[in-house]
Amino acid sequence: MNVKKILSFAASTIKLFIIILLFNSNSNAEEKNIKYYSEDKGILSLMYHRFDENKYPSTNIQMDVFKKQIKIITNLKYNFYDPKDLEQKFNTPKLEKKILITIDDAFSSFYEVAWPYLKKRKIPFILFVSTKSVGRNGYMTWSQIKELEMEDTVYIGNHSHSHNYLVNLENEDFIRDIDTSSLIFKEKLGYNPIFFSYPFGEYSSLIKKYISKNFKFSFGQHSGVIDVNKDRYEIPRFPINEKYGDLKRFQFLINLNPLQYKILHPNEKYLINDNNPPKFLVEFFDEQNNINNINCFSDEGGRWKKSNIKFNQNILSLNFREKFNFRRGRVNCSLNDDGIWRWFGVQFSVKLNSLN
Repeated sequence: MNVKKILSFAASTIKLFIIILLFNSNSNAEEKNIKYYSEDKGILSLMYHRFDENKYPSTNIQMDVFKKQIKIITNLKYNFYDPKDLEQKFNTPKLEKKILITIDDAFSSFYEVAWPYLKKRKIPFILFVSTKSVGRNGYMTWSQIKELEMEDTVYIGNHSHSHNYLVNLENEDFIRDIDTSSLIFKEKLGYNPIFFSYPFGEYSSLIKKYISKNFKFSFGQHSGVIDVNKDRYEIPRFPINEKYGDLKRFQFLINLNPLQYKILHPNEKYLINDNNPPKFLVEFFDEQNNINNINCFSDEGGRWKKSNIKFNQNILSLNFREKFNFRRGRVNCSLNDDGIWRWFGVQFSVKLNSLN
């Protein structure tokens, strides 16, 4: 499986000047992702964690519910997306919608409960692993991870070493954490994965820049459908768990289509006192029909409300009423485009003292 044997460049010793370069250099991850409007059906990515672990409803899904979700996907005749195609076909519009399965944290319950089911049906997926947790109680071992990695349908992703809140770490500690995980992957698997998943979906511009230098794709935890105009270092996923995994909601989200845009501001998704609440605007393509039908909801102040939006030609701006509360803030926008529902979401990471 050649795509999994690609080694990303990572410096073995990180000095302070590298951190300065991260702030000053113009990396690909920060370039404006302006492409073109297309009839892209998109890739809808789902994020799972635990299976049949009833003590953890916020990260757990019942296996019988998971099987029903897979049945919904197959009944709708949606095919599952092979992650290896991301590298060669990310910038190619998808003529039919596909579903990408991702699993975070490599819990033992995934290996014991869900893996046999996925293996039997040859459903491809990415398994994101935090290297510090491997072999601990409740987590998969390296032997199990290697067993899965040998399968053509399984791709391993890097989920950091510590699975800490990366935005809380000093810059040197963050870089050390990522480099440690990369070295362990090289030691255990012979390569560092090309896929990365931000723990808790949290990142700053500096974190994103460093990840873009060491990986080819990185996934967040904001909802949305992947299309040719999405940032490959801010890939959206729909979290699925007991609270947000009921079949009625699942039926709705699995049918969602991309809501494409030229530019989304702000680039910085980490909010401190000076930029909370942020100035938020989105520029859409002229070709997008019914854009005035868009509705957005946001949870500034800790309460979900319909957002105050304003249009100036194809540019949408949100006027937030309050600051976002500590840890995370979200904006979700949907559009009924002549019966086709389109969606995108944004997640902000919020510093504790940003509320002062």
